[in-house]
Amino acid sequence: MEYADGEGGGGGGGGRGRMRMCGQDDGEFKSKNLQAERRRRQKLSDRLLALRSLVPIITNMNKGTIIEDAITYIKELQSNVKDLSDQLLEMEAYPEEEAKQSSRTLDAAEEMNTFGIEEEVKVIQIDGNKLWLKIVIEKKRSSFTKLVEAMNFLGFEFTDTSVTTSKGAILISATVEFQGVYGESLEVAETRELLQEIIRGI
Repeated sequence: MEYADGEGGGGGGGGRGRMRMCGQDDGEFKSKNLQAERRRRQKLSDRLLALRSLVPIITNMNKGTIIEDAITYIKELQSNVKDLSDQLLEMEAYPEEEAKQSSRTLDAAEEMNTFGIEEEVKVIQIDGNKLWLKIVIEKKRSSFTKLVEAMNFLGFEFTDTSVTTSKGAILISATVEFQGVYGESLEVAETRELLQEIIRGI
């Protein structure tokens, strides 16, 4: 009888042991889930901060507004790309009748000289790293494309651009923003010199 009581007591202790182990497993499972959720939220927060740093204008700091502002900014960029592409297609077009008469017409430099048009680079600071540009250069095939590619490579982003051609010259009027990698800025005189250097290489 005493042996039976002892065995019975041992059986009860084993049950309580299994209950404690089960409780520990549940706690560890919940702890792991909580840690995973924290990591997921931190990763989402980090990505939102990265997105916010790429969008120039954020109207509010909550998650929904950051995403809406990013969508609006992307749509503006897409619109700018379309406008520039249309302008490039128009400028790059070379009608057959114009090609036939090219040998009898003045080249761009002579035409500019005839009408007293000189190359010009004008830079005005609007706000911070946002600049307004007025550029008059000799009309050459792909010159505008090369200018835009060079400026984009150096960190300039076109936000509003107008391009016209007349009398051997290309007139470019544009608003640009300098996106320095480390937040650096450019002075007006420095930007003008940089543009002049690019134009000489076109």
